Amino acid sequence: MATYFVSQGHDEIPRWQEAFPDARLIRPEDLKARLVRGDCVWVMADAPEWPEQVGELQRRGAAVGVMTYSPATAEAFQALESGARAYVHALSPPELLRQARLVILNQGIWVPPELMARVVGGVFHALGGSPRDRDEALAPLTERERAVALAVVEGYSNKEVARRLDITERTVKAHLGAVFRKLGVRDRMQLVLRLTSVPETALGVGRGS
Repeated sequence: MATYFVSQGHDEIPRWQEAFPDARLIRPEDLKARLVRGDCVWVMADAPEWPEQVGELQRRGAAVGVMTYSPATAEAFQALESGARAYVHALSPPELLRQARLVILNQGIWVPPELMARVVGGVFHALGGSPRDRDEALAPLTERERAVALAVVEGYSNKEVARRLDITERTVKAHLGAVFRKLGVRDRMQLVLRLTSVPETALGVGRGS
């Protein structure tokens, strides 16, 4: 199982080598002959027609990650919709890059924490969460825990939830911890799946997100 960074003629980022000493910098045309199902491939979001490239690599069985110098919610969705399993800042610490690779090689999804709330909200709406689903799933929660859970799955960050409910961010985290325990979920994405009655196997959800 190899790790590749698709080169478009730009200078190599030193942190890549630190994170993945065995990774190979490769041109798109050379990758076609070398790629084996299960390989991990990183593509830069500033490359020409990168979404099409990601889609082709995904169809050939690669675990694809997209790197960017300017993370943005719309671009993150575009990456995931194209078939990428990770969307990371190109200057992320090596340890974070290694974690992202581990997640996607295990069929998970990795996006920056600051974008996760938006991605979760998009997934919830895409899966069609309804008031009836919510009422049944959230029955074990207190009124305040329910309010926090609903705001989180709608895509609000902890800071935004705190502002909307006029509580501290620390209190939001405490309520969210209680929500996870009572509903038997481990993170925001699993909460979305619980509220939409969609099995986790329908999405590759990683704990690194």
